Amino acid sequence: MTDSRLIVAALLLVDSSYFIFARILLPLLPPAAGGMYMLLVGTAQTVVLARGRVDWAVFWRHRWFFLAIGVLVGADTNLTFVAVRYIDPGTAALLSRTAILFGVALGIVWLGERLSRTEMLGSTIAIAGVFVIGAQPGEYLQWGSALVVVATFLYALHAAVVKRYGGHIPFTDFMVFRNVAISAVLVVLTVAQGDVVWPTPVAWAWLFVAASFTVVISRALYYLALRQIDMSLLTIVTTLTPVVTWLWSMVLFGSRPTAQEIWGGAAIIAGVAIVTASRAGLLALPSAAARIQRAEVGGGQQGRGARGGGAREKRR
Repeated sequence: MTDSRLIVAALLLVDSSYFIFARILLPLLPPAAGGMYMLLVGTAQTVVLARGRVDWAVFWRHRWFFLAIGVLVGADTNLTFVAVRYIDPGTAALLSRTAILFGVALGIVWLGERLSRTEMLGSTIAIAGVFVIGAQPGEYLQWGSALVVVATFLYALHAAVVKRYGGHIPFTDFMVFRNVAISAVLVVLTVAQGDVVWPTPVAWAWLFVAASFTVVISRALYYLALRQIDMSLLTIVTTLTPVVTWLWSMVLFGSRPTAQEIWGGAAIIAGVAIVTASRAGLLALPSAAARIQRAEVGGGQQGRGARGGGAREKRR
């Protein structure tokens, strides 16, 4: 698959399935157990695909890094699987788009980056959308929304840690040991919550499919797309993921978004798109110096044209 449009379409289709699979597994397993087994199966698949080409010395040298990743993503997975007990997968997917806002905030606090006025506007719009969705009547909905937002922050923090400290780790080693650490944390959390049960054959079948899509294929497509498409453009495109998730949810579960969810979701997607486009420089106006330079170039071309015209007149 080399056509970038096909890759992006496949990524949207697969990436939108995360909360869908969490909801499908809900009647089959307790939430904590569903997340744990999905990562365990995904880790086994990753190890098989690596075909033994991993260096365990890398894991030991970076054990604290992988422990941090395991805790952050393990807690994120646990919380999101619990959240779909209270809210629709489409709503959860919309709220998870706030990851870009957390990423920007971490860049400001951690890396000393600055936020432009346009980015402040986009952030405000997206945050307002979160409050619109979370302020709907019902304690369950409010609790589920809060769980997704907290989980999204943890995942954004994990992304910042990986970006700052994990860039030099070989990709295969990183993926395998990342999944091993996350699985270990999820085992601890599931045992602590008393949700350890043995899956039925039907549950094992769904776990295999869910792990294949969300742990293996989704990440492979993401990194493949990242090689062919600008990262900022890819981020903007993937803001459409909640829309695809809602379509899945409507078809599979008969869900229908409320008017409040539609307005809140539109605000989140619009705000995130504004922030991402601004970071990519797509909304930047030309500077005064650039405008002056273009004016001078245009004036020079007109002057040369006039001189050329005068010479032609003389030749006549």
